[in-house]
Amino acid sequence: MNGRRWAALIIAGGLFLVSIAYQIATTKESNVYGNLIGGEMFEEHIMKEGTGEHKIAVVPLDGAIQDLTDSPLAAGYNHKEFLNMLDQAGSDPFVDGVIIRVNSPGGGVVESAEIHDKVVDIQEQYEKPVYVSMGNTAASGGYYVAAPADKIVAHPATLTGSIGVIMESINISEFADNHGIDFQTIKSGKHKDILSMSRDMTEDEEKILQSMIDEMYEDFVDVIVAGRDMPEDEVKKISDGRVYTGKQAYELDLVDELGSLEDTIAMLEEDYQLNDAIVVQYEQAFGLSNFFSMSFNEMFRSDVDLQEVVNTLRSTDGPRAMYLYTE
Repeated sequence: MNGRRWAALIIAGGLFLVSIAYQIATTKESNVYGNLIGGEMFEEHIMKEGTGEHKIAVVPLDGAIQDLTDSPLAAGYNHKEFLNMLDQAGSDPFVDGVIIRVNSPGGGVVESAEIHDKVVDIQEQYEKPVYVSMGNTAASGGYYVAAPADKIVAHPATLTGSIGVIMESINISEFADNHGIDFQTIKSGKHKDILSMSRDMTEDEEKILQSMIDEMYEDFVDVIVAGRDMPEDEVKKISDGRVYTGKQAYELDLVDELGSLEDTIAMLEEDYQLNDAIVVQYEQAFGLSNFFSMSFNEMFRSDVDLQEVVNTLRSTDGPRAMYLYTE
C-alpha cells in the first residue's frame, strides 16, 4: 500500500472516531435504536419541538427501492433498515402518527410489496395513521408504497404515477457474431436461458414473460383500487406507465392534497388532533458499515471508479421485473 492510501486510511479512521464521539455527545438529543437485522443503528432527530403529549415520526424513503443490503459496496437506500424503521414507528407507543417522505423512482416488485404491507400493518395492527409526503419523485414503486396511505400529499412539481411494470435485458448476439464471440450454453430446458443476452427471444418466451408482467400489473392496479377506493376501470385508464406531475395526479385523484413536508405535518396534526406534536425524523446512524462504504467509495478510487463497480454488481443478478420509472 502506497503512502497516499495509508494517509487516506488514517484520515478515514480519524473520521470514524470523530463520528463515535459525536454520537456520544448527541445522545441526550437523539434516541438511538438498534436494528435487529444486521446490527445496524438508526437515530431519531428532532425536526420540530412540541409539548411532548403527541409524537409524529417521519421515515425517509430515498433512492431506488432495492434490497442490496448484503452487498459490501452497497450505499444509499437500505431496504432492511427501512423496514425496521417502519416496525419501530408502528410499535413505539409514543408515536401517534407516521409520515413516509418518499423520494424514489421505484424499484423491485417484491421490495415495494414488502413496504406496502408494512404500511398496512401500521394502520391495522397499531391503528396509527400513515401519511405520505412526496418529494421530487415518487413514481412507480414509489407510488405503489404510497397507495395505502391515509393521505398522500405531493408537491405540484413532483413526478409521480408511472404505474406499471418493466423488465429489460440486452441482446448482444449481433455484436458477438461480428466480433467472433461464441456463447456456449448448456441448459436443462428450452426456456432456461430466457432473456439471455446471447440470442433473440422467441414468441413463446415473449408470451411467458408478458403473462408475468400482466399479473404483476394487475396486482399494482388492485393496490390502487384498494388504497385509493377507485373503480378498477378508472385506475386502468390512467395506468399506462406515463408519469404525472403532482398537480396532474391531484386532478386524477391519485393524491389527496398539494403541499410540502411541513404542510403534511400540519395536516396530520389537524386531522388527528395531535396539537403541538413533537416531530422526529429517523435517520441512519454513522456506523461501521457507513465507514467502510465511505472508505471504498471516497477514499480509494484513485485508479478505478468504484461507483461503476457498484453499478456493475447491481446489474449482475439478471433481468427482473421492476416497478420502476426510467428516463
